[in-house]
Amino acid sequence: MLILTIIEYSGREHRLSCSPGETVMQVAVANGVSGILGDCGGSCACATCHAYVDPVWLDRVPAPDASERDMLECAVDSDESSRLTCQIAMTDALDGLIVRLPRSQT
Repeated sequence: MLILTIIEYSGREHRLSCSPGETVMQVAVANGVSGILGDCGGSCACATCHAYVDPVWLDRVPAPDASERDMLECAVDSDESSRLTCQIAMTDALDGLIVRLPRSQT
């Protein structure tokens, strides 16, 4: 099992176990994390799973593809660490990943 930490804008921290291949969004929804909706079901067609990747992890998370970059332009308060969590699949290399939710995801 891998460990994923999601920190809500309020500061509430969720330390979650997950399996390789699960997306951050799937893990968040399955565990009832407030602020990650995943309205499109993970098809990169909305920004309801927007989060910021912790700076320590930025160089380890694969870069977003063109579709995700386009959707991030629609996300409120996006920045260089913004990602759609439906597009981040957990791997052994991401064990311990930390993402933070923006104010807009409360």
